[in-house]
Amino acid sequence: MDRVLAALRAAAEPSRIRLLALCARSELTVTQLTQVLGQSQPGVSRHLKLLCDAGLLDRFREGSSVFYRLADGPLSQGILALLPTHDSMLSLDQSRLAEIERERERSAAAYFAANAHQWDELRALHVPDKEVEQRLLAILDLSSVKDFLDIGTGTGRMIEVIGPHVERGIGIDRSRDMLAVARLRLDRANLRNCSARQGDMYALPFAAPCFDLVLLHQVLHYADRPGDVILEAARVLRPGGRLVIVDMAPHELESLREAHAHRRLGFSESEVNDWLGQAGLDVRPALHLPGSPLTVTIWDATARSVSPNPRPTRADQRLTGSPFQETQSQ
Repeated sequence: MDRVLAALRAAAEPSRIRLLALCARSELTVTQLTQVLGQSQPGVSRHLKLLCDAGLLDRFREGSSVFYRLADGPLSQGILALLPTHDSMLSLDQSRLAEIERERERSAAAYFAANAHQWDELRALHVPDKEVEQRLLAILDLSSVKDFLDIGTGTGRMIEVIGPHVERGIGIDRSRDMLAVARLRLDRANLRNCSARQGDMYALPFAAPCFDLVLLHQVLHYADRPGDVILEAARVLRPGGRLVIVDMAPHELESLREAHAHRRLGFSESEVNDWLGQAGLDVRPALHLPGSPLTVTIWDATARSVSPNPRPTRADQRLTGSPFQETQSQ
């Protein structure tokens, strides 16, 4: 009862209602919300703190920025459902937010214009991405997946592919440029159950096993310590959860090391299987998709009943409960 009353008291103010409606549509910073509401940053920050304390909004840090989004729960969704659909102030806020989203699109277009040739070069070397995605979906039982983690999400393509089939999805990446593109992709696909966060694949910002599916899609070849990445991915798997790795089989294209910052020129099936076994996972037979000249391999492994290799993450990045909510103790 106290929790419900606290949430209703927090929401019972016009500016805070407007903030809830905005954060239901997209992940936004204090600066962006200030632009939409036309209010001072200290005032907006105070409203946001009250909404977070009441469990109606989630907050998470990305470098020097803090993002806010509508919390996943019956209280926040219930209050949102009560809002009028044709309120003039809420409509004006949505129009102002649309301009912010258009600016995101312009930034993303500029980023792709400067970097698209890199993806085009890589795609020409292996089987089409669409074929890889189809084979990946065919081996996954997404009906049993509640929480999904995409490590090294890049442009967010794999969240877009898997997100519609799961309850919640998170993409982690170190690059803020990539995360901006990923957020735009999620907004366009209307995937409100998914988000993109800044994070380190060697020290994931989750304190306990909280995912049913973890994906490393064309990420491991960038790692200096691939075995450690797999250990960390296994750590956040729930018992019975699956870790799936998509990467290249061994090859001799040194140009990928020089032009695209690849640390490793592919992996043998046995090498990755050994890392998966050391992480306490049960390994299924790998799937090979031959291309010219690169072969894509899909590794699939399952967590046992006891979570393997429990290791602490950095204290300032720990999350508890839902993997979508940052603790407020920072």
